[in-house]
Amino acid sequence: MAEFYTMNIAGLERQLPICPLNEKVSIAGFIIFGDVELTVKASEELLKKLPEFDYIVTPEAKSIPLAYEMSRQSGKKYFVARKRAKLYMQSPVEVNVRSITTDTVQTLILDGADGEQIRGKRVVVVDDVISTGESLRAMEELMSKFDVEIVAKAAVLAEGDAADRDDIVFLEKLPLIFK
Repeated sequence: MAEFYTMNIAGLERQLPICPLNEKVSIAGFIIFGDVELTVKASEELLKKLPEFDYIVTPEAKSIPLAYEMSRQSGKKYFVARKRAKLYMQSPVEVNVRSITTDTVQTLILDGADGEQIRGKRVVVVDDVISTGESLRAMEELMSKFDVEIVAKAAVLAEGDAADRDDIVFLEKLPLIFK
């Protein structure tokens, strides 16, 4: 029988599956895919907490629905830092990252044409969960290549020590579960 962690996110109760990270620590798995109600409410609540911005940028893949909905509600365009270069990309720019939920080094790539569109603009970097901050650091590095002003780094949840950071915007703290 699966174990769950119950939490309230943007006024909605959700059961998150408990996933072992190693023999000492588990995490509550937050998957926003398919949860339209939560995506809409979380986007609404995050937008209330953000300063003025021109664009939204997000890493592929779990936070794409959130970026889309925040874009829809705010009327501001969003861009996705992809995991692989695509044929349509013009002069792709890339950085590497290793996050807590991935066992290999990942690459984040932004189409050079998209980068030129955001150059010098006010950008919000959006993710579903901020944990170790590695994905966020990679996004900051990628954004620095286009001289953007990151006006906010936002996520639905801040996991573990990330909730103590004062440089991120989030809705709820997601605790680590120690055995």
